[in-house]
Amino acid sequence: MSLVDALYSVGAIRRFLWRRWYPFLTRRLRREDVLFLNYAFVEESPFALPLSADDERNRACIQLYHYVATQIDITGKRVLEISCGHGGGASYLVRTLRPADYVGLDFNPEGIRFCAKRHAPVAGLRFTRGDAEHLPFPDGTFDVVINVEASHCYGDFPRFLNEVARVLRPGGHLLYADFRFADGGDIVKWERSLEAAPLQLGQLIEINAGVLRGMDHNAIRSRELVERHLPRFMHALGRDFAGVPGSRIYQALQHGDLSYRAGYFTKPSAVSTHVEPVVCKPGSGREDPHT
Repeated sequence: MSLVDALYSVGAIRRFLWRRWYPFLTRRLRREDVLFLNYAFVEESPFALPLSADDERNRACIQLYHYVATQIDITGKRVLEISCGHGGGASYLVRTLRPADYVGLDFNPEGIRFCAKRHAPVAGLRFTRGDAEHLPFPDGTFDVVINVEASHCYGDFPRFLNEVARVLRPGGHLLYADFRFADGGDIVKWERSLEAAPLQLGQLIEINAGVLRGMDHNAIRSRELVERHLPRFMHALGRDFAGVPGSRIYQALQHGDLSYRAGYFTKPSAVSTHVEPVVCKPGSGREDPHT
């Protein structure tokens, strides 16, 4: 484990680093109209999603959001997205899946300013600055919480899960996607935290192959953005962040040293019927939570 990796494993340091990286990135990319900061997803038989011309260039990133958000029907629901990034996923979901209300929350003040301006025409969508570990909402406010590829940045992951459970109404859902490295026992810690959370697991499925196809799909644009907007000494870090083929993240996904999973959880009601969870880990061969 390198010194950087060792420092990153400390929650407080990890939080400090990420909270400075994202505002820096937003300032660098806002003129390019970069709406997604997550990796992408392409199925072996890609979704035939009808997209507008404006959405088409973000197809692979949109497919990740669609894959995560359609695990349940969010039509007419009150939705909170924690760590909404530049708001591209929020905008797409509001325009196509029609929730009653959608709040995008992020700690990055530059990102929230970008979102409020860029997505202002989208009715039913609003953005606010806030901390994933200290959510600024009363108990039971939302029907659905969405969290896409962000929780690895948090300093206290169990606290985040407790906050999600607090702001969900009984019977509400967490729709979730993220990854962890095998090094340092991160996957084991991740699984234990999820098992201990006050949420009932519905399913959690590894989607490495689809994420790799998404990275391949976005490779040319991702590489161009890194080379155009980051100083040379940061290119390796930028390629990792963007998931460019050949980067450390890409290779870790290829070799199984990193596990990217998507699934959903439910906040138990006062009276609930137990449902056996579906947990598909590496080598299971199952990748589609929509079957």
